[in-house]
Amino acid sequence: TYRNPIIDRFGPADPMVIRHRGKYYLYPTLDGRGYDVFVSDDLVHWEQKGKCFTDPRGGAWAPDVFHNQPGDGRFYLYYTVDKPGGGKLVGVAVAKEPLGPFEDKGVLINDAIDAHLFRDTDGATYLYYCDISPGYNRIAVRTMKDLLTVGGEAKVLLSPDDEWEHRRGRVAEGPWMIKREGVYYLMYSGSGADGPDYAIGYATSSSPLGAFTKYPGNPIARRGNGVFGPGHHCVVTGPDGKLWMVYHQQ
Repeated sequence: TYRNPIIDRFGPADPMVIRHRGKYYLYPTLDGRGYDVFVSDDLVHWEQKGKCFTDPRGGAWAPDVFHNQPGDGRFYLYYTVDKPGGGKLVGVAVAKEPLGPFEDKGVLINDAIDAHLFRDTDGATYLYYCDISPGYNRIAVRTMKDLLTVGGEAKVLLSPDDEWEHRRGRVAEGPWMIKREGVYYLMYSGSGADGPDYAIGYATSSSPLGAFTKYPGNPIARRGNGVFGPGHHCVVTGPDGKLWMVYHQQ
């Protein structure tokens, strides 16, 4: 039995959770200097560990961690930090264990945030992220040559065109990909993260590169019943075998 919030303190946002050897590892945005790790056996009770990654550029947020299994067994951290001279960038770091330390392997994409690495059932890998454009944010994707190297050209998949996505700024961000029975579900957050109308929706496609069709019932998680601004989530398989969504709220 759980009760929200699962981490009863102010601050942790943009949660990313993986399961490894029976334990859950949660990586949130926290202090901007890097990423702490919270560990749990059940998705309910969490213990805060030390930092797994720090970055002198600052502005660290929205981490994504991918465990390359089967493969080299390493953990890949797709991070967002401040870009020298202004703006944001997405880079990648690698560790042998989920608690790190992660070693920086360089910049992947400039003028981007909120990266999410997805491996398809055929082994192909894709990096979904938020493209920062003047006046709005939108969801884009690039194929990967390998887990450390981007490949093809950027392709914009979703723009904040629906009313709920621009109640506080024009925003589509925080992508998360799920594949079920041949259908690709691209989940994302819309509106501004600094307001109560931040919410979660999804779009579907028969290809990881689109075209994607937004669900007409969006947003699927929104303000109400004491919840304000639910968004920037991840999805993980719980101890019961069901899929659970972990998110932050205002």
